[in-house]
Amino acid sequence: MGLFERYLSVWVAVSIAAGVILGSFFPDVFAVVAGFEYAHVNLVVAVLIWLMIYPMMIQIDFSSIKDVGRKPKGLALTLVINWLVKPFTMAALGWLFFKGLFADWVDPQTANEYIAGMILLGVAPCTAMVFVWSQLTKGDANYTLVQVSVNDIIMIFAFAPISALLLGMSDIHVPWETLIISVVLYVLLPLVAGAMTRSWLNKRHDNTANNLDSSADNGEVRIARFVAALKPWSIIGLLATVVLLFGFQAQTILDKPQMIVLIAIPLLLQTYGIFAITYYVAKRMRLPHNVAAPASMIGSSNFFELAVAVAISLFGLHSGAALATVVGVLVEVPVMLSLVYFANRTKAWFPAQQA
Repeated sequence: MGLFERYLSVWVAVSIAAGVILGSFFPDVFAVVAGFEYAHVNLVVAVLIWLMIYPMMIQIDFSSIKDVGRKPKGLALTLVINWLVKPFTMAALGWLFFKGLFADWVDPQTANEYIAGMILLGVAPCTAMVFVWSQLTKGDANYTLVQVSVNDIIMIFAFAPISALLLGMSDIHVPWETLIISVVLYVLLPLVAGAMTRSWLNKRHDNTANNLDSSADNGEVRIARFVAALKPWSIIGLLATVVLLFGFQAQTILDKPQMIVLIAIPLLLQTYGIFAITYYVAKRMRLPHNVAAPASMIGSSNFFELAVAVAISLFGLHSGAALATVVGVLVEVPVMLSLVYFANRTKAWFPAQQA
């Protein structure tokens, strides 16, 4: 894990502070940025989200799907958790806390927006950081790659319907056209762009190998170098998005800082709860640890970049939904590192063979 990933929560916290300070002193600047919008999509944030997502999509190798049958039980477990359990438990926790336990502290409209942000996090399974969690638990790299690739394909078709269903159950009006545009803009197009870039880099390798000698870099090395070159831009995209979001919300946060804590509580319960369910079921299924650990990590973590983008498109830059998704960024890394530690300490609970 690199310096950025290891201290992601620190960088996000610094960006939050910067956003709140800048938003307090220069509100007119943030108002101008908020005005750059088309079809409910803020163009500045869209560019920043693409900077985050595009390098991740290049790493996904869809040719790995041919190996989908190698670890069928682990794949089935994470698919069930990601698409049939996790979105609904996240929605249930949102309803429990913001319609029940925290109802006296949050007005109904804001509560609905917080719930919406949580739902969008719950419907977006992780596609990038999960490679880091898998590596830290010595997970099966091929299994992780297959799982992420399958999840991204499912996400194209399932994200919008499940989001609309759960948002509708929360009495939140969902403009379908905006939701579909968001999926196309932030999932389908980056996936296509990433696949085309990956293919181009592999073809460059083939041409180099044919025209020069066998010592030429292979395609995977070219891809790794290209992604590494893009990584600083991806980091800038993430941190700049956080600065903007908290700058837009500066006055609300200064007036009600406890809202960050209220949002974080159900998100923490969701992450630890989903991990516990997945890890327990994996143990009962007698999955090897190098499949059980990444399966549980995939189920627990979120594609927060997508959730942030869709929350902004649906509810606006100043919305509670956008704030809730960014709080998800703040809490995810320290929580996931604690789960990595737990998974490594409990390796003996699982069979060692590569089943």
